[in-house]
Amino acid sequence: MRTVFYISDGTARTAEAFGKAMLSMFPLKVEHRTLAFIDSPEKADAAVKRINSAHQQSGERPIIFHTFVSVDIKRIITASQGSCYDFLDYFVAPLSRELGIPAQPKTHRTHGIQEDYDFRIEAINYTLANDDGSNIADYDEADIILLGVSRTGKTPTSLYLALQYGIKAANYPITDDDDFEHLQLPRALKPHRHKIFGLTLEAQRLHEIRSKRREGSKYASMQQCRFELNAVEQLYRREAIPFLDSTRFSVEEIAAKILNETNLERHRY
Repeated sequence: MRTVFYISDGTARTAEAFGKAMLSMFPLKVEHRTLAFIDSPEKADAAVKRINSAHQQSGERPIIFHTFVSVDIKRIITASQGSCYDFLDYFVAPLSRELGIPAQPKTHRTHGIQEDYDFRIEAINYTLANDDGSNIADYDEADIILLGVSRTGKTPTSLYLALQYGIKAANYPITDDDDFEHLQLPRALKPHRHKIFGLTLEAQRLHEIRSKRREGSKYASMQQCRFELNAVEQLYRREAIPFLDSTRFSVEEIAAKILNETNLERHRY
């Protein structure tokens, strides 16, 4: 058994894809650990502590597949007690020479989806059946429950978690029927509070999204958007529910950040 780390200053999906492809050629049992958004020296130092701890516990050097834009952060990781591999080291320079243009690396790259049909379909079916608070009786089976006001990205994020990671993600909406003046955690969610993760947006972005559906309505007004977002964020803080402002992130990044913050076990690699 070897511990394998996939580490990146972005979502770590490139490192995961490369590492999994390499490991598939060896008859080896591994423990997978993904460390995404290692984008500062402090986070890199914390990652090194985890790597070195794994080495000390197992007596075997961890395998590290990594991709970094920052040379300084990369230097911190490669100074760990792990055995490091970055396929970009071997291919970027030759490809740059062939293309005749310099590489322009950046974080938050777009990543492809690997196939794992049966597990994905089961997770996707669950997520579709538990979209928008439609089937609260099955929340015992949920890996995570996304909470938020209307149009904050709960459904696409839930589907991406199911499709990409095999995670059974339910989502529950805070709607016009709720009392925003005295907003409380819905009764159906209280037994599952440990599974809840909140989503929010900037009011301007929510106003734009809602206006495409019901332009000129109270539902889409800036005042209503601010009111609802303020109320739900107060709820998150009062109930100590982790949450994310997803305004400037893609669905891939939202999903990766949720996994990174919750330490939710992935069912696909």
